Amino acid sequence: MLKQKKNKLVLGVTGSMGSGKSTVARMFKDGHCQLIDADKLAHASLGTSGVYKKIVASFGDGILKDNKRIDRAKLARLAFANKAALSRLNNIVHQAVIAEIKRRIKDSEKEIIILDAALIIEAGLKKMVDKLVVVKADREQLILRSQKRLALSKNDISRRMKYQISQNAKMRLADFIIDNSGIISKTRKQVSEIRRTLAR
Repeated sequence: MLKQKKNKLVLGVTGSMGSGKSTVARMFKDGHCQLIDADKLAHASLGTSGVYKKIVASFGDGILKDNKRIDRAKLARLAFANKAALSRLNNIVHQAVIAEIKRRIKDSEKEIIILDAALIIEAGLKKMVDKLVVVKADREQLILRSQKRLALSKNDISRRMKYQISQNAKMRLADFIIDNSGIISKTRKQVSEIRRTLAR
């Protein structure tokens, strides 16, 4: 069990696309923890009126499905077409997501908050976490896992990775690094070692 002597401990878990950060974040969770999934919050924000209107105004109604909901695949193709487009989207979504993360941390009655977020560093969330865990994997694994999860080409995955801070740069800012290149039992062992360190 992770223990926090006073107030709350916010443990950030991040990593590059395909690193398995969400799998690792779930490994840290127990009855004393609350898990906040930033990706899910970002997806949910697309349905809120403020974010929805700003995205449609910025990217056009061509990103809408017949039911007028945002087609995330179409939006992603436009957003990852160039750095300026991605920055526009992030500026809209991150503001809403960060506000919701702050609210959930403040309102949580749990001792430990696990923040699962791919862009902890890129979105300026590092100042919100007490300890940062970076999940790493071999580049080929990052690409293969991302292709399997997102059904995108290798070139599309590489283009998206280009817009993220490199794995090495993230690791330089980490309090803990987990190598998720091997079998799942080895990853669990690393998680257990970090949990023991934090519980001391």
